[in-house]
Amino acid sequence: MRFERKPAMFRRETDIVRPRSFRKGIYILPSLATTFNIAFGYYALWHTFVGSPAEPWHYDNAAKAIGFAILFDGLDGRIARMTNTTSDFGRELDSLADVITFGVAPAMLAWVWGFRQLGPITGHDLAARTVQVGAILTFAFLIAGASRLARFNIQSNPQPSNPGRPGKRYFVGMPIPAAAGCIAAVVHFGEGDPIDTWWIGLLWAIYVFSAALLMVSTWRFYSFKDIDLRSPHPFRVVILVGLMVAGIWYFSRPLLLALSVGYLLSGVVIRMMYIFRHPKAPEYKQAPEAR
Repeated sequence: MRFERKPAMFRRETDIVRPRSFRKGIYILPSLATTFNIAFGYYALWHTFVGSPAEPWHYDNAAKAIGFAILFDGLDGRIARMTNTTSDFGRELDSLADVITFGVAPAMLAWVWGFRQLGPITGHDLAARTVQVGAILTFAFLIAGASRLARFNIQSNPQPSNPGRPGKRYFVGMPIPAAAGCIAAVVHFGEGDPIDTWWIGLLWAIYVFSAALLMVSTWRFYSFKDIDLRSPHPFRVVILVGLMVAGIWYFSRPLLLALSVGYLLSGVVIRMMYIFRHPKAPEYKQAPEAR
């Protein structure tokens, strides 16, 4: 049985309008994922502000919200590319969402969870000095994240300072969702119990500042963008993904901490490997003049 295409004069109005409406609806999908990203960021901020040493589970919920936001942040870009619905509006909305969810929310969580219980910010003892340093470095985390997003938006294909295989396989500098994940993973690992010792707070300040420096560095971090979900993969990949999901479900605290810190250290390791494999060229010395 053959189906012939109807001439234009015999087509119904719905035959033309329906594809256009569907095409417009497609653009909602990546923006909806970005909206969930913002919602989780707002949820994380709310739990951060209402948390207290008597109710530390609020801080744990804030860390979990940042983790779910990372998931939706990865989905919106892939949905846009898979459905061919990328747009300038989507890119700008994604950047603004990242500033809120992965900049403001983890910076405030790092401050409230790590330094607020140490005492007032005014004073001259070790605890007060640690609080002051923490206030500065958590703000530096926010500024570094916003600067990293601005640099990423204006550079179409930035090159790492240690070029091995630059391109879409690597990010230049640690991405801001990964830096926020490093903050959230530590809070989640501690079950939300805030820091109450000045020397642990000092170590926490160094950790937060290290994540900030890596965001604005030119070191390369693996991007996972070369993984094509539409192409066939070996069956063992499905098993590994299933094991990963099960591990996060039952052992989320140590596993997420290991994954986040491991990704943070991966950029450092890649940089060190490049330095040792490519030593500096010997200094040029001018030859003596002939007599």
